[in-house]
Amino acid sequence: MILPIRTNIRPRRTPYANYALIIINVIIFLFTFLPHVNPYTGALEPLRPAARKFMLNPQNIQLFQLVSYAFLHGGIWHIIGNMYFLYIFGSNVNDKLGHIGYVCFYLAGAIASGLGHTLMNNIPVLGASGAVAAVTGAYLALFPQTLITVFYWFFIFGTMDIPALYLIVFKMIFIDNIIARYVPNDVAFDAHLAGYAFGIAASLVLLATGLLSANSFDLWAMIKQWNRRRRYRDTVSTGYDPFTAAQAKHIKVKEVKKTDKQRQHDEKIRQLRHQISQRCAQHNLPAAAQLYLELIDIDTTQILPRQYLLDIANQLASENRHPEAAQAYEDFISHYGNYEYIEQVQLMLGIIYSRYLQQAEPAIKHLKAAAGKLSDPAQLKMCSDELTVLRQ
Repeated sequence: MILPIRTNIRPRRTPYANYALIIINVIIFLFTFLPHVNPYTGALEPLRPAARKFMLNPQNIQLFQLVSYAFLHGGIWHIIGNMYFLYIFGSNVNDKLGHIGYVCFYLAGAIASGLGHTLMNNIPVLGASGAVAAVTGAYLALFPQTLITVFYWFFIFGTMDIPALYLIVFKMIFIDNIIARYVPNDVAFDAHLAGYAFGIAASLVLLATGLLSANSFDLWAMIKQWNRRRRYRDTVSTGYDPFTAAQAKHIKVKEVKKTDKQRQHDEKIRQLRHQISQRCAQHNLPAAAQLYLELIDIDTTQILPRQYLLDIANQLASENRHPEAAQAYEDFISHYGNYEYIEQVQLMLGIIYSRYLQQAEPAIKHLKAAAGKLSDPAQLKMCSDELTVLRQ
């Protein structure tokens, strides 16, 4: 048995919409759950009689049922399981989509999974698992390279980290919903699969069209990289050598000879950048931060990929290496000014300048820039209070 217990990334903003959906599901469960024996059929039913009409009934479908069924649950473990997985995977998706976008995505996932169940089954269904599957599918598309810490128990028990791509695809989709469907049970597998399909496909569309900001670590970037490699292999397989083939026009470029010292300098930079990438991929940020400081000591113009630079800047700040962290944040803002959460970086940099480096002018500059974009009330208050202190 394998149970995911946490992810290695945290939402940058409080996922209020995800918390609200969990609370709403629990409240509706408390008002609708009432196990009883139907006096007419003798069957054990989980819901109050008045709530049964809100289940999704494929034989007599009502439009409102495509949403209402997702807020009903047939037992305490049913709702605990669904809300647990919604909490694990939903918070980061909420952070990425925003509150309104996330709620709309959740409801659309419920509709899509309900339609998937209706097309393949004629028995009533209830539960948020289809909508949760859509959210989990979105997590797969948006954060496929993150690590999920899972608790396992067989003959032994313990924890281990598994990439989200493998855990969701092979365990949660293939094993839990394709292989497990051949074991007799009352699980709505088609609703789950429809939810996963919707979550993945909708997220890819949002990334591909630019409606949702993409990065080099999401599933769309992985697909584009795979396609570039595929085209390269297809081109080479025809006998074309991109390195030696004659070109229609040759341009002679004067070769600049490097001294041994310059070559050693370039090789050292290459090695350091490679080591930093490895440490970041391994989530060994203290080592990556130290290597980064060695890199900029050699060449101050070196800029790392966006996420690596941000992670290292955060690590330096957590180690109280404030001058180095400030410079890393400055480089980040200078080169990645269109980052979707740039106001968070500006707030952090302004606080470092204000509280630790006692540099009022750059502190005010960055805090004012952050104040115009912040939406979180607590962060906005922190920014405003800091500016008030600086102006006294």
